[in-house]
Amino acid sequence: MTALQLRAVKKSFGNTEIIGGVDLSIEQGERHAIIGPNGAGKSTLFNLITGRFPVSEGAVYLNGKNLSGLAPYQINRLGLSRSFQITNIFPKMSVFENVRCALLWSHGFRYSFRHLVARQSTLNEAVDKLLERINLQHRKDLLAGLLSYAEQRTLEIGITIAGGASVIMLDEPTAGMSASETEYMVNLIREVTVGKTLIMVEHDMGVVFDLSDTISVLVYGEIIASDTPDNVRSSAKVQQAYLGTAIEAEH
Repeated sequence: MTALQLRAVKKSFGNTEIIGGVDLSIEQGERHAIIGPNGAGKSTLFNLITGRFPVSEGAVYLNGKNLSGLAPYQINRLGLSRSFQITNIFPKMSVFENVRCALLWSHGFRYSFRHLVARQSTLNEAVDKLLERINLQHRKDLLAGLLSYAEQRTLEIGITIAGGASVIMLDEPTAGMSASETEYMVNLIREVTVGKTLIMVEHDMGVVFDLSDTISVLVYGEIIASDTPDNVRSSAKVQQAYLGTAIEAEH
């Protein structure tokens, strides 16, 4: 079954077209990477899918439901969650409190002012379990802003998966990390997205080829290839447009 589908999606800002008619289908449980040069429109595409930007033409479907006109929080509640290129956490709240905030809605705490969340044992146990899963239990009482960069990115992954979304979108999850931090993050992403659909934008080709079932190459707002990692790596069109340069840059 298709988890996410884009049909003839276009996006223009004024007279400038950024996304030029993207068709893309991503199956449930698939790990799908979107790659391309800087300025190709990758972040814009993420923002169109998640409702931060309205599409100019076309439509985006999540599990068959048209997302047109829905706000980001409504799309999230339909089962799609994302991380951001720039770490997006509450720096003056503890690590525990950050994760607890992310779990509130899925645990039935809506717009209620009568519940004292500190007394909600089931909720707090769920926070502890998630922190153990992402290996931040030992940091639970620390202010999130005092975590190392890699730990903040790990916390954001935890926040992203906390609500139980079936589709997880990660925007450059290993950017700025050392080789050892990147290896840790790849293993963490692989573990926490088991059984989920993963869509990521990533510049590190090692990460892309390690994690992905399918790679789509976006150049000047258009998908020029969408195939298995081996086929994308060997594509003359992709080599000419992007991949050869990207691989050379890693060396």
